[in-house]
Amino acid sequence: MNVAAQFPGVTFGYRDGSDGVRLHCAEALSAAPDRPPVLLLHGFPEFWYSWRHQIPALAAAGFRVVAPDLRGYNLSDKPPRVADYRLDRLAADVAALVRQVAGENGRAHVVGHDWGGVVAWHLAMHHPEVVEKLVILNAAHPAAYWRELRRPAQLLRSWYVFFFQLPRVPEVFVRARAFRSLRDVFRKEPARPGAFSEADIDAYVEAFAKPGALTAAMNYYRAAFRDGIGAAGRTVRPIGAPTLLIWGEREKYAVPAVTRGLEAWVPNLRIERLPDATHWVQHDEPETVNRLLLSFLS
Repeated sequence: MNVAAQFPGVTFGYRDGSDGVRLHCAEALSAAPDRPPVLLLHGFPEFWYSWRHQIPALAAAGFRVVAPDLRGYNLSDKPPRVADYRLDRLAADVAALVRQVAGENGRAHVVGHDWGGVVAWHLAMHHPEVVEKLVILNAAHPAAYWRELRRPAQLLRSWYVFFFQLPRVPEVFVRARAFRSLRDVFRKEPARPGAFSEADIDAYVEAFAKPGALTAAMNYYRAAFRDGIGAAGRTVRPIGAPTLLIWGEREKYAVPAVTRGLEAWVPNLRIERLPDATHWVQHDEPETVNRLLLSFLS
């Protein structure tokens, strides 16, 4: 499926991340170049196409939009080692992108969902100079996540994280029966019927069928788990950027408590809770998410 053809006015090409990694990006140029650009960071198991509802809306409002395939995903480079997917390297990729699109001393609005949200949290902590405003969609703050992971309720919801630590077995499982488990995630988990069309799902499967893509995506979890709880505690720093957390309250993978007590780490925080949305919040309620984004970033 040629998903790029759905986006007239959006260009596709490559930019430099860190460590010599090349990142494939979808970009919409801005009609208002004085505004900070918006970087959209997808999660697992998606790619830049995760933002198909947001790219046109942000571009129409005059924002320059850059939606990369994070390293390892779709058309971006896929380094072979687990260590290549540590959070510091993922965040360094995004910092490099900001400097390319906003100038050496420029800043960007950074929006992240799921793993893209985890990277965005880390970026705002460790590269605050590149973040103008931060928006997180259904991605737990790392300190809150590791706090809750010590408790049975979150441990049960995080079963897949432990499964992904196994070598090769998760890749075999996901590939089985023509990626049936992956297809079922998109068909069954969102609250909105048809949030992912069969053509959309085919595009995601095509991205994951690329050599090395599935192992790269699993390596995000492997690298994070190897860093562990101690590393998470050492790397958490306060975030000064204005921050919006959009949370679909029918979240399957994290307990509600991960959204509580965040003010100690994110003092300039606003939380918007969408009671009928799931983990796939920007697909369940795209119009609401777009309205919140435009209001917060404008």
